[in-house]
Amino acid sequence: MANPKYAVPDKPAPVAELVARLADGTKVKRRIPRMRACSEKDEKGKLCAGHLKRWYFFGEEVKSKFGAGAEIYRCEHCRTLYLPNLEETPRSGTLSY
Repeated sequence: MANPKYAVPDKPAPVAELVARLADGTKVKRRIPRMRACSEKDEKGKLCAGHLKRWYFFGEEVKSKFGAGAEIYRCEHCRTLYLPNLEETPRSGTLSY
């Protein structure tokens, strides 16, 4: 009996799709479900894996493309921007305890 841990998956792993590029070359991607770390690779193919932090103070270009109240996340290392996943509920609301 084969070990299911090493079985070939029946569907491919999700990939963060590129949505746009800003004038300065910054990539804007759409997050995959439950994504917490950056999936960008450098020239050598090394994974960035920087934490995605909520970004509130974005420039005029981002405001004009995605709105002034957009939910934007930015990688702490490579500065790639991420938009929220459409399948997840927005995290923009007020926290209630």
